[in-house]
Amino acid sequence: TSSPTPDPPHPPLPRTSPCPPFFLSLQHPPPPLPEPPLPPPSFPCKILPLPYQNLPLPPILPSPLRSSPSPTRTSPSAHVLPKRYIQIQACGLFYHLIFTFFSPCFLFFSLVSKLTSLGHLEMNWRSRIHFSPLLVRILHKARLRYYGKPDKKLDIPYQAYFEVADSSGMMSMVLWNSLCPEWYNSMKIGTVLLLEQYGIKTSYPFKTQPTPGDSQMKRFTTIEISLNVRDPPTKVNIIPEKMVKPEWRLPEVRYRFVTRSELDNLPNNHSCDIIGLVIFVGRVERTRKREYSEDFWIHRWAHVVDGTSDQPFILELFATSQPDVFEHIHPMTYLVCTQMRVVRDITENTPRTLYLTTSNESQMFITGWHKGQPYTRDAKVKNFIQWIKTQSEADQMKKTVIGGYCPFPPAPNSFLKYCKNNKVESVLKAISEMEREIEDLHYREHKRFAVQGIISAIRYVSYAAEDASGMEPIQVQCLRINTVQDEQPVAPGSGGPTFVSHYALTQQAGDDAGFGRAELQAAQKTSHDSWQSDLWTMVKDNLIDHLHYCTVFPESIPRKFDYMHKEFLIQQYNLHPAVYKPKEYRTNKEIHEFKSASGPGHYEVTILGINHDVAIDVAFPPIFCPEDPHLFRIEDIQNDTLLSCMSCISMCQQDTRCGPRPVSDEIVKAAVDLDRQHVICILDICRLEEDKVEVFLNKIYKIMETAVVNLA
Repeated sequence: TSSPTPDPPHPPLPRTSPCPPFFLSLQHPPPPLPEPPLPPPSFPCKILPLPYQNLPLPPILPSPLRSSPSPTRTSPSAHVLPKRYIQIQACGLFYHLIFTFFSPCFLFFSLVSKLTSLGHLEMNWRSRIHFSPLLVRILHKARLRYYGKPDKKLDIPYQAYFEVADSSGMMSMVLWNSLCPEWYNSMKIGTVLLLEQYGIKTSYPFKTQPTPGDSQMKRFTTIEISLNVRDPPTKVNIIPEKMVKPEWRLPEVRYRFVTRSELDNLPNNHSCDIIGLVIFVGRVERTRKREYSEDFWIHRWAHVVDGTSDQPFILELFATSQPDVFEHIHPMTYLVCTQMRVVRDITENTPRTLYLTTSNESQMFITGWHKGQPYTRDAKVKNFIQWIKTQSEADQMKKTVIGGYCPFPPAPNSFLKYCKNNKVESVLKAISEMEREIEDLHYREHKRFAVQGIISAIRYVSYAAEDASGMEPIQVQCLRINTVQDEQPVAPGSGGPTFVSHYALTQQAGDDAGFGRAELQAAQKTSHDSWQSDLWTMVKDNLIDHLHYCTVFPESIPRKFDYMHKEFLIQQYNLHPAVYKPKEYRTNKEIHEFKSASGPGHYEVTILGINHDVAIDVAFPPIFCPEDPHLFRIEDIQNDTLLSCMSCISMCQQDTRCGPRPVSDEIVKAAVDLDRQHVICILDICRLEEDKVEVFLNKIYKIMETAVVNLA
């Protein structure tokens, strides 16, 4: 008997360009298992014949294969062909295949529809209802956005924008509603996604756009990919990085890192990434998104150094839907911030205001979160790591500060510039309106107001005058100086303010009381200067209302960072939780027991209303850090004579050989120049707790006839 003629060899399968080569793992032959039959796949199938004898024997799948006989089917030769459903592994995912065994052993199986590209999708999306799967990489990730409204009943009204890309370009992708809590944290920068049954919509025209690391990458802005739980129900699959093939030609994540030395040359609104060592981080505050809105932005300030300049990066950090990172930023951690925007005053040749602020697509990473991030391969990141290895930890610890009031950003040099950046009707308030505005503040809400008035009195209070329990500072009774002017007496009835120096007054009081030399020296150390105008002396007993907001609370004072009490300090300067949480730290210290990073005291300034019937007492903290003079810069207020003089006392009193008399004379002389003059004071207001409201003086503008100019 002659042997049967062998079948001709089957031609090789054509490879379609949009479909990446899948690694198929099969077990041959599929063993029968006593399980119920699987239903046929519901998706459209493409039948591809393969020569059965040429298939290599692959490794066994990690999960058991399921098989069952299928309904009989009549072939062209009227033979019954057995059919089995099994699974294969493709891109780390399992798909159902239909195997039919022919004689002489040809294998037919069905694959999921071939992939499409973003470029092809943009050209043909209008002519299709169902779209082919997409294989993309996440390049940018925006913060979660809440869009719920009282009149709409939505269970999870959230959305999140991503920028995804393949070899053809980059496109926006939106995650909606209940998919946000399910997938948002898993979709990281650099993650590869396989998307099926997604929707396509026209792009939202007012969405912010990140700056891609690759300037040559094409951007598709006409449409965006919509991932929802229904209509249609999207299937999202994450491909492990180790299974991503180079043949897929997915773009790598690229960054735009800059050093501090390069920042000075960058234009306003330029996008960049930074890395550095945190030396200061402020407390968490809240700002309303819109006037009278109940929605708030959460933000804090930080200073970061990278070794390329004496100046630090000054960062305005808004919450980026990364609470585990945002709430644990502390000094001595390595901070990476991406998609930061440069903010600078472009109207000045030598701008004082230069800092970076987060954008909608910014991401932050601290020590413990850097492993596996794509930026670890960047050259400037490696340079920073090499620099940090050469630094002494003890030297850097001396410069670290946490919490307290941060007078940043500084107000512009003129009130006209200030008005251009703010609505005057919403920020220029009468002193009589301040109490109502303060009562309307929410927890940790920060506002900046402008009030018009007259500087009428100045008093100095030392932090050394705290009570034995150390809970709150005691305001020392200051000496009233309005009798005799030192060096140049003023004739009675002239109407001008009068003063004497601290030293002369103390010496006279000592002689009258019969103090000895030692007692006199002690009195010099515990007494404090003050000044008040004759106008204040005349009207202060006839005021309709006198608001007292001059107390400086322990939470308002920047503190030296203590790594041994790191968790306690982090908790103190974060937002307090809405529900009780057990303490995660052990410490027997209170916040006021940590060393202050600013001056030894503060000033109380009385602002009298222009109608002389109301007044408000506010505080001015002469913030200065001797270990790092760039941390709180005196030059930010150097154009204000009065505030500059009051700030200098902080520097002077760091030196025990320097007495307060020279500084005190300059302060009083600067105050005399403002006597009876109408000024505009910029006030920073923050409600620390229910019964704690701080009001700090940030800037003073002088009014000259019809123009408001800078106080020189």
